[in-house]
Amino acid sequence: MQLETLRKTLRIWFGCVFGLAVTLAFGWSNGMFAALLPMFVLTQIDRWNSGIIVQLVFAVTWVCIQVSFIVGFFQPYPLLMTLAVAIMLLFKCIAMTHKSSYLFGYIGLLMGSILLNYGSYQGFDLEDFVMGLIASALLTGPVVALAFYLFPEPVVKLPPSSLVNDSEARTQIDNQRKDHIGMMRQAALGWIIAMVAFILFQVADLKDSLSAQASIFIVLAPMTFVGSMAVAKIRIIGTFLGCLAGMILQLTLYSLANNMILFLLGFAIAAGVFCRWLAVGGIKAGLGFSAMSALTVPLTSSFVPEQQDAFFSICYRFSSIVVAVIGTSLAIWVVHHVLVRVIRNRPLLQRAP
Repeated sequence: MQLETLRKTLRIWFGCVFGLAVTLAFGWSNGMFAALLPMFVLTQIDRWNSGIIVQLVFAVTWVCIQVSFIVGFFQPYPLLMTLAVAIMLLFKCIAMTHKSSYLFGYIGLLMGSILLNYGSYQGFDLEDFVMGLIASALLTGPVVALAFYLFPEPVVKLPPSSLVNDSEARTQIDNQRKDHIGMMRQAALGWIIAMVAFILFQVADLKDSLSAQASIFIVLAPMTFVGSMAVAKIRIIGTFLGCLAGMILQLTLYSLANNMILFLLGFAIAAGVFCRWLAVGGIKAGLGFSAMSALTVPLTSSFVPEQQDAFFSICYRFSSIVVAVIGTSLAIWVVHHVLVRVIRNRPLLQRAP
């Protein structure tokens, strides 16, 4: 068990560091996605799975096309743009209620909201951002494949009895009755929170709050009230640890941060602990994901050696995430209780003459 965890840790660590190294070598913008997307995929799987790679690339490409179309044609017409966004986000939330399409829906919801927010500001190069995001998604497949090639999982042959039991278990799961009302409530909860976030970021000047916006959808990811409350606590603690690691790395390197090799080495050392948490799973995986994003984003988007310091960016990131998480938790609490009350009163309304 420890050997499997070690190999998974090495795969996740390699995916993050190698993805970031590629972006530094070629000078890509938005290098954070090239590090975070392989990390996300390698955390989800223990063996090579081409299906999840294809779904990720298709989800990123499709949402980029959708956002480019909506911004390009409907940006001068706020009401039409809001209606188009509402339809797009509704389909993403419906996709998240199904296990087979959850990744497609979640990636579309998260990336689509970020693109819509940034694309609405004058002077923002949406095309460059989209191309960088698609390039990072396409890079994810080779990086994940190389990680499994360097750190493979041992092949274990299961006895025939185990295969039969596994088949019977899958059949029982497939035959279970789906809770359509619960799925509708989850989709409604996700859609309402996503639309509130979209309208808020359109009305307010929050173009520097990428991390806060992403935190809203990370907290929303479980699509349930209880799950979101648990994720909210983990998000705040993990972000604090990642921001602290980023500050320590910056202060340690100081004037040597312009050396790409030393910068990458420092990042690799800091990422090692968080990747270990990601491989363990459970609460530690949530802490590791939040910490890795808090470590990666400021150092790849705000920090420019000898030109721009990332200290205030890291502080702003942590404070904005705390505010966004608390606000999202309150909104989810309100929407959840309203939906529950509406569903409970539905039979009474149907029986009324």
